[in-house]
Amino acid sequence: MNKRVAEFPGVKWIKNAGNFIKIIPEKCSGCGNCIKVCLGQCLELKDGSAHVKSLDTCMECGACWYVCDEEAIIFSWPPGGTGFKTDWG
Repeated sequence: MNKRVAEFPGVKWIKNAGNFIKIIPEKCSGCGNCIKVCLGQCLELKDGSAHVKSLDTCMECGACWYVCDEEAIIFSWPPGGTGFKTDWG
């Protein structure tokens, strides 16, 4: 797990929450906005488009989906609940 992400106090990540974020490479312009806003560092640029690196540290905020002007990101909350839990809500 990424050291910066692992240091968030009061946050516990649940493994294997599923693939609840998908990127359509044909629509992605490679602008990198989704990567810039991802606190969990879950995305990366590869071959000119964004790709999901790992959802193990996703905070399920939907920011990546929200900033995607190309509508290349499909976001839904993990089935059956959440992939992470926090002490604050």
